[in-house]
Amino acid sequence: MLVSGAGTNLQALLDASADPSYGVDVVAVGADREAVEGLARAERAGIPTFVRKVRDHPSRDEWDRELTAAVRKHDPDLVVLAGFMKLTGPAFLAEFGGRCVNTHPALSPAFPGMSGPADALAYGVKVTGATLFVVDEGVDTGPIVEQTVVRVEDDDDVASLHERIKVAERAMLVECVGRMAREGFTITDRKVRFGQ
Repeated sequence: MLVSGAGTNLQALLDASADPSYGVDVVAVGADREAVEGLARAERAGIPTFVRKVRDHPSRDEWDRELTAAVRKHDPDLVVLAGFMKLTGPAFLAEFGGRCVNTHPALSPAFPGMSGPADALAYGVKVTGATLFVVDEGVDTGPIVEQTVVRVEDDDDVASLHERIKVAERAMLVECVGRMAREGFTITDRKVRFGQ
């Protein structure tokens, strides 16, 4: 897993993985910055951690290669970007493309980027939600694994809406990552299906 902040999605997966029937082991947690709560959560759970900061590398491509190598050391079946706020690059996608997932706090393809809840409110939609997708070279554009819907309330502000989206997002992430691990998945013509 890769994180950039508090690691609440990571914690949800750690909690779920405590049940052996869930079928998922978090093998390592990486971050793009030091001293974030996501790393502390992993360390408390006894999970190996690593940090690869963009600014410590001469170029974004070099950072991407170093990140790829760091993840490769742990030989993951699936890479989960859990609040990871950096775009992966060509080296990472060449190695982990098709088996790396991320969440987005909107119903893709609507409202891509970092301000999904604010954009949804500004547009006046009645429902929004969260999307789990397979990472590709775009911004929140990969094949959709699952979506969950959150109603926009009349008195919502960005914070209240985003908080409800995050709760729904965590539940969706836990369910789908478990299914991906237990059942496998295929991608055909942008359609993601569970099972082999």
